[in-house]
Amino acid sequence: MKYAIFRRHGRPEEVLEVVEAPDPRPGPGEVRVRNRVMTINPADLLTVEGRYGAEPVALPATPGVGAYGIVDAVGDGVTRLAPGDAVLPAGQGLWADTVVLDARMAPRAPEGADPEQAALMRANPGTARLLLTTIADLAPGDWIVQNAANSNVGRMVIRFAREMGVRTVNIVRREDVRAALMADGADAVIVDGGDTDLASAVAGVAGAPPRLALDAVGGGATAELAAAVGAHGRVVVYGLLSGEDSRVGARDLVFRDVRVQGFWLAEWYRTASPEAMRDLHGFLARKLAEGVIHTDVEARYPLDRLRDAVAHAARGGRAGKILLTGESACATST
Repeated sequence: MKYAIFRRHGRPEEVLEVVEAPDPRPGPGEVRVRNRVMTINPADLLTVEGRYGAEPVALPATPGVGAYGIVDAVGDGVTRLAPGDAVLPAGQGLWADTVVLDARMAPRAPEGADPEQAALMRANPGTARLLLTTIADLAPGDWIVQNAANSNVGRMVIRFAREMGVRTVNIVRREDVRAALMADGADAVIVDGGDTDLASAVAGVAGAPPRLALDAVGGGATAELAAAVGAHGRVVVYGLLSGEDSRVGARDLVFRDVRVQGFWLAEWYRTASPEAMRDLHGFLARKLAEGVIHTDVEARYPLDRLRDAVAHAARGGRAGKILLTGESACATST
């Protein structure tokens, strides 16, 4: 087997390496999965840099939290899965062409699903769904505002909100993404070159300050969103694209009672009930089948070209996700 590893924190394209090891054997209750597709998310890159999570991960470590693979061996006591089953491995350390994990952490992939889209189904679309349904009691006609709206989470927020009847103000930095967001169902797109009075701009298109803001950026962007929501509104920080700690003005925090909270999908999974997880996965599978969940892919790299892949993923101005492929899928790779 081959897997990615980093022994120190730093720039992903400098500290990541691919190493080989004998194929692991599944123990009782475990399955072995040959990963066909592995996803690269901003959180993966920040983890390698040591800037993500409550604490930096223990080293050495293997990144990766999203994948699609095929079961090729099962341990004693496993009856739910069999060799040949397509699964979506859950957990961390998934940038590997072969993984062994508890059978409970290998939910079946939706039947007939495209492997790439299935691998991308859980993290970003799941975050979008939960941001819209677990934070505030949104009703049809309500407005929300989000930054980094052309990210994968942002585009899923737009699509899911449209189906809920919730209207979206979407802040981006590039004019060339406006058309795609409007096609997704965005109600308004604000292109912010850094000198926009966002509070006035958001209120202008929404008619009044929204109750909820979704922040993927952190740093000063949190303060801008806090100023843009109404009194007693809420800002949910779910990403750290700026690499900076979130800041909030005292006027909004103290005198307008704006609430700022975080959201981390891994923590939700840690505390969610089995019923809540089934509901989420059922929703995501339905939306994948309906074509509501569809993620653009810009390039695919075999695991051996890991450093090229993460360098590409870190570039600005991309038009889609960057994926890693296992050996069985390398024929279609970049």
